[in-house]
Amino acid sequence: MTDSGLVIGPDGRPRCSWGAGSPEYTAYHDEEWGRPVRGDDALFERLTLEAFQSGLSWITILRKREAFRAAFDGFSIAGVAQYTEADAARLMADPGIVRNRMKVDAALHNARVAAELPGGLAALLWSFAPPARPRPPARADVPALTPESTALAKALKKRGFKFVGPTTAYALMQATGMVDDHLADCWVPPLTTP
Repeated sequence: MTDSGLVIGPDGRPRCSWGAGSPEYTAYHDEEWGRPVRGDDALFERLTLEAFQSGLSWITILRKREAFRAAFDGFSIAGVAQYTEADAARLMADPGIVRNRMKVDAALHNARVAAELPGGLAALLWSFAPPARPRPPARADVPALTPESTALAKALKKRGFKFVGPTTAYALMQATGMVDDHLADCWVPPLTTP
């Protein structure tokens, strides 16, 4: 690992250090993390997975992602918003996902809230995206939360969302391209348009 927090992968490419820990991390780092996500359902998936990740390793979520997608009907907001107590029980019995009752209940509740948002989830989330800034030079320069993520978390909570603190909100911003926190010398090309 370099002083900045980059690692050189087997392919010779410099990556943010977390992106070289496993094949799943490498694929996620190289192909998805930091790329703009604009669809309501796609953003609901990321919001839900970030909430399920709370207290766990992200690799756990990545390895269960397809099972989550199957269990939550592809993260269709309209579909999940209609889930009943029987669906919650089904989810709690599904060994393919993280079975935490508070997180399952929050996901179902958040779908109902998202379904009622005027303008949709994407419009709300992206309204908190900060202006573009240079990529951080080193891992130590990557924040865990920002004023924008704190404001986003407050706005989501005000509307009734659960499991959306400022750190989770910032992880969502990073994952969905609202901010570009790939390190400055990471091989992944910077975004040209937000």
